[in-house]
Amino acid sequence: MTTHPTPTVSRVLADGTLIDLIFDAEVGTTGLAVCPPGGTLHILEQFTTPEGEVLVPYAATNNLLTSGCVLLPSAVGDMGSKADLLTDIRAFIHRYVSLSPVFEDIAAHYILLSWVHDAFNEVPYLRLIGDYGSGKTRALLVLGSLAYKGFFASGASTVSPIFHVLHEFSGCLLLDEADLRFSDTTADLVKILNNGTMKGLPVLRTMTNRYRELNPQAFRVFGPKIVAMRQHFQDEALESRFLTEDMNACALREDIPIHLPDAMKAEALVLRNRLLAWRFAMRPTVGIDPARSIAGLSPRGNQMALPLLSLMDDAYSRDAVATRLATAEALAAAKRSTLPHVAMTGVLDRLFRERTQVPVATVAEEINRDLDTPMPIKSVGHVLRKELGLATTKSRGVFVVPASERGKVRELADRFAPAEPVQA
Repeated sequence: MTTHPTPTVSRVLADGTLIDLIFDAEVGTTGLAVCPPGGTLHILEQFTTPEGEVLVPYAATNNLLTSGCVLLPSAVGDMGSKADLLTDIRAFIHRYVSLSPVFEDIAAHYILLSWVHDAFNEVPYLRLIGDYGSGKTRALLVLGSLAYKGFFASGASTVSPIFHVLHEFSGCLLLDEADLRFSDTTADLVKILNNGTMKGLPVLRTMTNRYRELNPQAFRVFGPKIVAMRQHFQDEALESRFLTEDMNACALREDIPIHLPDAMKAEALVLRNRLLAWRFAMRPTVGIDPARSIAGLSPRGNQMALPLLSLMDDAYSRDAVATRLATAEALAAAKRSTLPHVAMTGVLDRLFRERTQVPVATVAEEINRDLDTPMPIKSVGHVLRKELGLATTKSRGVFVVPASERGKVRELADRFAPAEPVQA
Protein backbone atom coordinates (compact mmCIF):
# COMPACT_ATOMS: atom_id res chain seq x y z
CA MET A 1 0.00 0.00 0.00
CA THR A 2 1.46 3.34 -1.05
CA THR A 3 1.44 6.03 1.62
CA HIS A 4 0.89 9.59 0.46
CA PRO A 5 3.42 12.04 1.91
CA THR A 6 2.10 14.48 4.52
CA PRO A 7 2.90 18.19 3.93
CA THR A 8 4.28 19.30 7.28
CA VAL A 9 4.95 22.60 9.04
CA SER A 10 6.06 21.33 12.45
CA ARG A 11 5.92 18.21 14.59
CA VAL A 12 6.98 17.07 18.03
CA LEU A 13 7.43 13.30 17.91
CA ALA A 14 6.92 10.97 20.85
CA ASP A 15 10.67 10.49 21.27
CA GLY A 16 11.19 14.28 21.52
CA THR A 17 12.34 14.83 17.94
CA LEU A 18 11.50 18.36 16.80
CA ILE A 19 10.64 19.07 13.17
CA ASP A 20 10.12 22.56 11.72
CA LEU A 21 9.60 23.95 8.24
CA ILE A 22 12.16 26.39 6.85
CA PHE A 23 11.74 28.54 3.75
CA ASP A 24 14.52 30.26 1.81
CA ALA A 25 12.77 32.93 -0.25
CA GLU A 26 15.94 33.92 -2.15
CA VAL A 27 16.66 30.40 -3.39
CA GLY A 28 13.00 29.39 -3.53
CA THR A 29 13.29 26.18 -1.51
CA THR A 30 11.76 24.65 1.58
CA GLY A 31 13.01 21.91 3.87
CA LEU A 32 12.40 20.19 7.17
CA ALA A 33 14.80 21.01 10.00
CA VAL A 34 14.90 17.80 12.07
CA CYS A 35 16.46 17.84 15.53
CA PRO A 36 16.40 14.55 17.48
CA PRO A 37 16.97 14.75 21.27
CA GLY A 38 20.69 14.85 21.88
CA GLY A 39 21.27 14.14 18.20
CA THR A 40 22.54 15.95 15.13
CA LEU A 41 20.45 18.53 13.30
CA HIS A 42 19.56 17.71 9.70
CA ILE A 43 17.82 19.62 6.89
CA LEU A 44 15.83 17.05 4.94
CA GLU A 45 13.53 16.94 1.91
CA GLN A 46 11.48 14.24 3.61
CA PHE A 47 11.41 12.40 6.91
CA THR A 48 9.85 9.07 7.82
CA THR A 49 8.48 8.76 11.35
CA PRO A 50 8.87 5.56 13.41
CA GLU A 51 5.22 4.83 12.56
CA GLY A 52 6.03 4.93 8.82
CA GLU A 53 4.43 8.31 8.03
CA VAL A 54 6.35 10.22 5.38
CA LEU A 55 6.63 13.92 6.16
CA VAL A 56 7.53 16.44 3.46
CA PRO A 57 7.85 20.24 3.61
CA TYR A 58 5.19 22.56 2.26
CA ALA A 59 5.98 23.58 -1.33
CA ALA A 60 8.11 26.69 -1.78
CA THR A 61 5.46 27.99 -4.18
CA ASN A 62 2.75 27.99 -1.51
CA ASN A 63 1.13 31.43 -1.52
CA LEU A 64 1.18 31.70 2.29
CA LEU A 65 4.98 31.57 2.12
CA THR A 66 5.70 33.52 -1.05
CA SER A 67 3.34 36.36 -0.07
CA GLY A 68 4.90 36.76 3.37
CA CYS A 69 1.56 36.06 5.01
CA VAL A 70 3.32 33.47 7.19
CA LEU A 71 6.90 34.22 8.19
CA LEU A 72 9.34 31.33 8.67
CA PRO A 73 13.07 30.99 9.34
CA SER A 74 15.27 30.21 6.34
CA ALA A 75 17.80 28.15 8.27
CA VAL A 76 18.84 27.19 11.78
CA GLY A 77 21.00 30.05 12.99
CA ASP A 78 23.54 30.41 15.76
CA MET A 79 21.50 31.04 18.89
CA GLY A 80 24.35 32.24 21.09
CA SER A 81 23.40 32.59 24.76
CA LYS A 82 19.84 33.26 25.87
CA ALA A 83 20.98 36.59 27.32
CA ASP A 84 22.58 37.64 24.02
CA LEU A 85 19.49 36.59 22.07
CA LEU A 86 17.21 38.60 24.37
CA THR A 87 19.49 41.62 24.12
CA ASP A 88 19.34 41.51 20.33
CA ILE A 89 15.55 41.06 20.31
CA ARG A 90 15.11 44.04 22.64
CA ALA A 91 17.45 46.13 20.47
CA PHE A 92 15.48 45.19 17.34
CA ILE A 93 12.16 46.13 18.96
CA HIS A 94 13.59 49.37 20.40
CA ARG A 95 15.01 50.38 17.03
CA TYR A 96 11.61 50.40 15.31
CA VAL A 97 8.90 50.83 17.99
CA SER A 98 8.14 53.11 20.95
CA LEU A 99 7.11 50.96 23.90
CA SER A 100 7.34 51.49 27.64
CA PRO A 101 10.50 49.87 29.11
CA VAL A 102 8.54 47.22 31.01
CA PHE A 103 6.42 46.26 28.02
CA GLU A 104 9.49 46.19 25.80
CA ASP A 105 10.85 43.52 28.15
CA ILE A 106 7.49 41.72 28.16
CA ALA A 107 7.42 41.77 24.34
CA ALA A 108 10.96 40.39 24.04
CA HIS A 109 10.15 37.48 26.36
CA TYR A 110 6.82 36.95 24.61
CA ILE A 111 8.74 36.40 21.38
CA LEU A 112 10.72 33.66 23.14
CA LEU A 113 7.50 32.21 24.55
CA SER A 114 5.93 32.07 21.10
CA TRP A 115 8.73 29.76 19.89
CA VAL A 116 8.20 27.26 22.72
CA HIS A 117 4.50 27.86 23.46
CA ASP A 118 3.61 24.23 22.77
CA ALA A 119 5.59 23.24 25.87
CA PHE A 120 2.92 25.02 27.98
CA ASN A 121 -0.76 24.28 28.55
CA GLU A 122 -1.76 27.96 28.65
CA VAL A 123 -0.45 31.09 26.96
CA PRO A 124 -1.51 34.75 27.28
CA TYR A 125 -2.02 37.14 24.39
CA LEU A 126 -0.13 40.34 23.70
CA ARG A 127 -2.19 43.43 22.83
CA LEU A 128 -1.38 46.86 21.43
CA ILE A 129 -4.25 49.26 21.97
CA GLY A 130 -4.51 52.85 20.79
CA ASP A 131 -6.07 55.40 18.48
CA TYR A 132 -5.34 55.92 14.80
CA GLY A 133 -1.71 56.92 14.34
CA SER A 134 -0.56 55.67 17.75
CA GLY A 135 1.84 53.13 16.25
CA LYS A 136 -0.03 49.94 17.15
CA THR A 137 0.10 48.50 13.62
CA ARG A 138 3.80 49.30 13.37
CA ALA A 139 4.37 47.47 16.66
CA LEU A 140 2.34 44.51 15.39
CA LEU A 141 4.48 44.30 12.25
CA VAL A 142 7.75 44.52 14.16
CA LEU A 143 6.84 42.01 16.87
CA GLY A 144 5.12 39.74 14.36
CA SER A 145 8.24 39.59 12.20
CA LEU A 146 9.99 37.74 15.04
CA ALA A 147 7.12 35.57 16.33
CA TYR A 148 6.98 31.80 15.75
CA LYS A 149 5.37 31.20 12.36
CA GLY A 150 3.80 34.65 12.52
CA PHE A 151 0.55 34.71 10.53
CA PHE A 152 -0.74 38.18 9.54
CA ALA A 153 -4.49 38.76 9.33
CA SER A 154 -6.89 41.62 9.92
CA GLY A 155 -10.25 41.81 11.60
CA ALA A 156 -11.77 42.17 8.14
CA SER A 157 -10.24 38.91 6.88
CA THR A 158 -12.44 36.01 5.86
CA VAL A 159 -12.47 33.82 8.92
CA SER A 160 -12.26 30.41 7.19
CA PRO A 161 -8.57 30.67 6.17
CA ILE A 162 -7.72 31.93 9.67
CA PHE A 163 -9.13 28.70 11.15
CA HIS A 164 -7.30 26.55 8.61
CA VAL A 165 -3.93 28.29 8.89
CA LEU A 166 -4.02 28.24 12.69
CA HIS A 167 -4.94 24.56 12.61
CA GLU A 168 -2.21 23.56 10.16
CA PHE A 169 0.60 25.97 11.10
CA SER A 170 0.00 26.34 14.88
CA GLY A 171 1.85 29.63 14.81
CA CYS A 172 1.34 33.11 16.24
CA LEU A 173 -1.78 34.88 14.94
CA LEU A 174 -1.11 38.57 14.27
CA LEU A 175 -4.51 40.25 14.20
CA ASP A 176 -4.76 43.90 13.16
CA GLU A 177 -7.81 46.14 13.56
CA ALA A 178 -9.66 43.66 15.77
CA ASP A 179 -12.45 46.20 16.45
CA LEU A 180 -15.52 45.03 14.55
CA ARG A 181 -19.24 45.46 14.81
CA PHE A 182 -21.00 42.26 15.76
CA SER A 183 -21.23 39.80 12.88
CA ASP A 184 -20.70 36.10 12.23
CA THR A 185 -17.05 36.86 11.48
CA THR A 186 -16.64 38.74 14.76
CA ALA A 187 -18.24 35.88 16.67
CA ASP A 188 -15.85 33.38 15.08
CA LEU A 189 -12.80 35.52 15.86
CA VAL A 190 -13.95 35.84 19.47
CA LYS A 191 -14.25 32.03 19.62
CA ILE A 192 -10.64 31.78 18.47
CA LEU A 193 -9.52 34.25 21.13
CA ASN A 194 -11.64 32.65 23.87
CA ASN A 195 -10.42 29.11 23.17
CA GLY A 196 -6.88 29.85 22.03
CA THR A 197 -5.21 30.41 25.40
CA MET A 198 -5.61 26.84 26.60
CA LYS A 199 -4.36 23.65 24.97
CA GLY A 200 -7.07 21.12 24.16
CA LEU A 201 -9.94 23.54 23.51
CA PRO A 202 -10.56 23.37 19.74
CA VAL A 203 -13.33 25.26 17.97
CA LEU A 204 -15.93 23.11 16.20
CA ARG A 205 -16.95 24.28 12.74
CA THR A 206 -19.72 22.84 10.58
CA MET A 207 -18.24 21.06 7.57
CA THR A 208 -19.55 18.60 4.99
CA ASN A 209 -17.66 15.90 3.14
CA ARG A 210 -17.74 15.34 -0.62
CA TYR A 211 -20.91 13.30 -0.20
CA ARG A 212 -22.57 16.29 1.54
CA GLU A 213 -22.68 14.45 4.83
CA LEU A 214 -22.42 16.56 7.98
CA ASN A 215 -18.84 16.20 9.19
CA PRO A 216 -17.97 18.84 11.86
CA GLN A 217 -14.25 19.54 12.22
CA ALA A 218 -12.39 20.48 15.37
CA PHE A 219 -9.89 23.26 14.59
CA ARG A 220 -6.88 23.71 16.86
CA VAL A 221 -6.63 27.41 17.75
CA PHE A 222 -4.26 27.20 20.74
CA GLY A 223 -1.19 29.39 20.54
CA PRO A 224 0.28 32.88 20.96
CA LYS A 225 -1.54 35.84 19.47
CA ILE A 226 -0.63 39.50 19.11
CA VAL A 227 -3.60 41.82 18.61
CA ALA A 228 -3.80 45.49 17.63
CA MET A 229 -7.07 47.31 18.31
CA ARG A 230 -8.55 50.66 19.32
CA GLN A 231 -10.89 49.69 22.16
CA HIS A 232 -11.15 47.07 24.88
CA PHE A 233 -13.42 44.05 24.53
CA GLN A 234 -16.65 44.13 26.50
CA ASP A 235 -16.19 40.54 27.70
CA GLU A 236 -14.30 40.60 31.01
CA ALA A 237 -13.16 36.98 30.64
CA LEU A 238 -11.65 37.72 27.23
CA GLU A 239 -10.00 40.89 28.56
CA SER A 240 -8.23 38.86 31.25
CA ARG A 241 -6.31 36.93 28.57
CA PHE A 242 -4.30 39.96 27.39
CA LEU A 243 -1.04 41.62 28.39
CA THR A 244 -1.74 45.12 27.12
CA GLU A 245 0.28 48.17 26.12
CA ASP A 246 -1.50 51.53 25.75
CA MET A 247 0.12 52.92 22.61
CA ASN A 248 -1.48 56.33 23.21
CA ALA A 249 0.92 56.80 26.12
CA CYS A 250 4.02 55.92 24.07
CA ALA A 251 5.29 59.05 22.30
CA LEU A 252 7.16 58.38 19.06
CA ARG A 253 10.89 58.76 19.65
CA GLU A 254 12.82 60.93 17.20
CA ASP A 255 15.29 58.14 16.40
CA ILE A 256 12.56 55.80 15.10
CA PRO A 257 12.24 55.79 11.29
CA ILE A 258 8.88 56.91 9.92
CA HIS A 259 8.97 54.10 7.35
CA LEU A 260 10.26 50.62 8.07
CA PRO A 261 13.47 50.15 6.03
CA ASP A 262 14.08 47.10 3.85
CA ALA A 263 16.92 46.18 6.20
CA MET A 264 14.37 45.44 8.91
CA LYS A 265 13.17 42.32 7.09
CA ALA A 266 16.71 40.99 6.77
CA GLU A 267 17.38 41.67 10.45
CA ALA A 268 14.16 39.91 11.41
CA LEU A 269 15.07 36.85 9.32
CA VAL A 270 18.43 36.53 11.07
CA LEU A 271 16.69 36.67 14.44
CA ARG A 272 14.06 34.12 13.35
CA ASN A 273 16.86 31.75 12.36
CA ARG A 274 18.44 32.19 15.79
CA LEU A 275 15.05 31.74 17.45
CA LEU A 276 14.61 28.41 15.68
CA ALA A 277 17.89 27.33 17.28
CA TRP A 278 16.44 28.55 20.62
CA ARG A 279 13.38 26.36 20.07
CA PHE A 280 15.47 23.28 19.33
CA ALA A 281 17.72 23.91 22.34
CA MET A 282 15.08 24.91 24.91
CA ARG A 283 11.76 23.28 23.90
CA PRO A 284 12.55 19.99 25.73
CA THR A 285 13.36 21.69 29.04
CA VAL A 286 11.09 24.74 29.47
CA GLY A 287 7.92 24.64 31.54
CA ILE A 288 5.90 26.36 34.25
CA ASP A 289 7.75 27.45 37.40
CA PRO A 290 5.02 27.77 40.06
CA ALA A 291 7.47 29.56 42.37
CA ARG A 292 7.24 32.62 40.09
CA SER A 293 3.52 33.19 40.68
CA ILE A 294 2.59 36.73 41.75
CA ALA A 295 1.29 37.13 45.29
CA GLY A 296 -2.06 38.92 45.34
CA LEU A 297 -2.79 38.34 41.66
CA SER A 298 -5.96 36.44 40.80
CA PRO A 299 -5.73 32.77 39.75
CA ARG A 300 -6.57 33.77 36.16
CA GLY A 301 -3.92 36.50 36.28
CA ASN A 302 -1.26 34.03 37.40
CA GLN A 303 -2.44 31.47 34.87
CA MET A 304 -1.78 33.97 32.10
CA ALA A 305 1.42 35.43 33.58
CA LEU A 306 3.29 32.28 34.62
CA PRO A 307 4.31 31.05 31.13
CA LEU A 308 6.00 34.40 30.52
CA LEU A 309 7.47 34.72 34.03
CA SER A 310 8.84 31.18 33.78
CA LEU A 311 11.10 32.34 30.93
CA MET A 312 12.28 35.51 32.72
CA ASP A 313 15.55 34.83 34.53
CA ASP A 314 16.05 38.34 35.92
CA ALA A 315 14.27 38.87 39.27
CA TYR A 316 14.11 42.65 38.76
CA SER A 317 12.31 42.18 35.44
CA ARG A 318 9.87 39.74 37.02
CA ASP A 319 9.12 42.21 39.83
CA ALA A 320 8.50 45.00 37.31
CA VAL A 321 6.12 42.78 35.33
CA ALA A 322 4.38 41.67 38.54
CA THR A 323 3.77 45.29 39.57
CA ARG A 324 2.39 46.17 36.14
CA LEU A 325 0.06 43.19 35.95
CA ALA A 326 -1.23 43.54 39.51
CA THR A 327 -1.87 47.27 39.01
CA ALA A 328 -3.72 46.59 35.74
CA GLU A 329 -5.81 43.90 37.44
CA ALA A 330 -6.65 46.24 40.34
CA LEU A 331 -7.72 48.99 37.93
CA ALA A 332 -9.89 46.52 36.00
CA ALA A 333 -11.44 45.32 39.27
CA ALA A 334 -12.13 48.88 40.38
CA LYS A 335 -13.83 49.61 37.07
CA ARG A 336 -15.78 46.38 37.31
CA SER A 337 -16.97 47.35 40.81
CA THR A 338 -19.14 50.08 39.23
CA LEU A 339 -21.09 47.53 37.17
CA PRO A 340 -24.60 46.90 38.54
CA HIS A 341 -24.15 43.20 39.35
CA VAL A 342 -20.81 43.82 41.08
CA ALA A 343 -22.14 46.83 42.99
CA MET A 344 -25.12 44.74 44.13
CA THR A 345 -22.75 42.12 45.50
CA GLY A 346 -21.04 44.74 47.64
CA VAL A 347 -24.35 46.13 48.85
CA LEU A 348 -25.65 42.65 49.72
CA ASP A 349 -22.45 41.74 51.54
CA ARG A 350 -22.71 44.89 53.67
CA LEU A 351 -26.43 44.46 54.38
CA PHE A 352 -25.99 40.82 55.35
CA ARG A 353 -23.66 41.96 58.13
CA GLU A 354 -26.61 43.85 59.62
CA ARG A 355 -29.52 41.44 59.08
CA THR A 356 -30.38 37.83 58.31
CA GLN A 357 -32.24 38.49 55.05
CA VAL A 358 -32.17 41.40 52.62
CA PRO A 359 -35.26 42.81 50.85
CA VAL A 360 -34.78 43.27 47.10
CA ALA A 361 -36.35 46.74 47.49
CA THR A 362 -33.57 47.69 49.95
CA VAL A 363 -30.92 46.56 47.46
CA ALA A 364 -32.59 48.69 44.77
CA GLU A 365 -32.69 51.70 47.11
CA GLU A 366 -28.96 51.39 47.91
CA ILE A 367 -27.96 50.85 44.28
CA ASN A 368 -30.00 53.77 42.95
CA ARG A 369 -28.27 56.28 45.21
CA ASP A 370 -25.28 56.28 42.85
CA LEU A 371 -27.10 55.89 39.53
CA ASP A 372 -28.25 58.71 37.28
CA THR A 373 -31.01 56.48 35.92
CA PRO A 374 -32.64 54.44 38.72
CA MET A 375 -33.10 50.69 38.22
CA PRO A 376 -36.63 49.36 38.75
CA ILE A 377 -36.96 46.80 41.52
CA LYS A 378 -37.92 44.21 38.89
CA SER A 379 -34.61 44.79 37.06
CA VAL A 380 -32.67 44.50 40.32
CA GLY A 381 -34.36 41.17 41.00
CA HIS A 382 -33.48 39.99 37.48
CA VAL A 383 -29.78 40.82 38.00
CA LEU A 384 -29.76 39.09 41.38
CA ARG A 385 -31.25 35.91 39.98
CA LYS A 386 -29.85 35.70 36.43
CA GLU A 387 -26.42 37.37 36.66
CA LEU A 388 -25.45 36.57 40.24
CA GLY A 389 -27.30 33.27 40.52
CA LEU A 390 -28.90 34.17 43.86
CA ALA A 391 -32.26 32.88 45.00
CA THR A 392 -35.02 35.25 46.05
CA THR A 393 -38.04 34.24 48.09
CA LYS A 394 -41.18 35.95 49.35
CA SER A 395 -41.29 36.86 53.02
CA ARG A 396 -44.19 38.78 54.54
CA GLY A 397 -45.35 39.86 51.12
CA VAL A 398 -41.98 41.16 49.80
CA PHE A 399 -39.17 39.52 47.86
CA VAL A 400 -35.94 39.01 49.84
CA VAL A 401 -32.53 37.42 49.42
CA PRO A 402 -32.72 34.79 52.17
CA ALA A 403 -30.11 33.96 54.82
CA SER A 404 -29.25 30.76 52.92
CA GLU A 405 -27.57 32.91 50.22
CA ARG A 406 -25.21 34.70 52.63
CA GLY A 407 -22.29 32.32 51.95
CA LYS A 408 -22.66 32.70 48.20
CA VAL A 409 -22.77 36.48 48.54
CA ARG A 410 -19.55 36.41 50.56
CA GLU A 411 -17.83 34.33 47.87
CA LEU A 412 -19.01 36.73 45.16
CA ALA A 413 -17.79 39.72 47.16
CA ASP A 414 -14.35 38.13 47.55
CA ARG A 415 -14.20 37.39 43.82
CA PHE A 416 -15.16 40.92 42.79
CA ALA A 417 -13.10 42.77 45.42
CA PRO A 418 -10.35 44.93 43.80
CA ALA A 419 -6.87 43.55 44.45
CA GLU A 420 -4.15 45.72 45.93
CA PRO A 421 -1.26 46.46 43.53
CA VAL A 422 1.92 44.54 44.28
CA GLN A 423 4.81 46.73 45.39
CA ALA A 424 8.08 46.01 43.61
